[in-house]
Amino acid sequence: MGASGLASALANCINLSNLTLNLFQNKIGDEVTLGLSSALANCINLSNLTLDLSYNKIGNEGTSGLGSALANCTNLSNLTLDLSNNSFGAIGTSSLGSALVNCINLSNLTLDLSNNSIGAMGASDLGSALANCINLSNLTLNLYDNYIGDVGAQGLGSALANCINISNLALYLVYNYIGDKGLSGLGSALANFIDLSNLTLDLGYNKFGAMGASGLGSALADCINLSNLTLRLMYKQFICFGL
Repeated sequence: MGASGLASALANCINLSNLTLNLFQNKIGDEVTLGLSSALANCINLSNLTLDLSYNKIGNEGTSGLGSALANCTNLSNLTLDLSNNSFGAIGTSSLGSALVNCINLSNLTLDLSNNSIGAMGASDLGSALANCINLSNLTLNLYDNYIGDVGAQGLGSALANCINISNLALYLVYNYIGDKGLSGLGSALANFIDLSNLTLDLGYNKFGAMGASGLGSALADCINLSNLTLRLMYKQFICFGL
């Protein structure tokens, strides 16, 4: 009743431009998420949205519905969406990504999908969708523990390479079974970010070795405007400035 009542109330706030909503760990499932989504779809004037739905029980249906709602928020310029530790997979992720394409004014996006089951297909589809968000300049993407593997890493990287206006990028891909092939492919994609000035790349606890790390390093050498780099590989952390 609590979350549903809140959703009903929000549906009437059609002039909202800034909204921060924290529903962390509330046992929210698809049904309540769909109700909340319907309400958000009416908030067409939103420009800044922070929504924390982490540690709930949201599946593909709820995630897809949330994406459809956000697609109506075409004035969004800043979006922080935390859906970590839920129960959705590739279908929900793909639907969410496709919907974000309609947020044509989006310039700052923080998306936390960690500890779900999006897999290689979900990661690739998400990347392809984000590639159409041509005004993105700041992107933080957390896909921790999602089994994306080499195929997912390559697909994500290839798609994101089209986001040529990104200047600040943070990718958290810990615990994703990424090997040498996936890491090299990701590195090749990053080489296309010619305007990239700040990069955080967390690849701890994956399956790559010296070959993949070397390929990544060679690719990063092409990021000529990179000024701040935080690179985490396995158990080590390297922070370099003034590259």
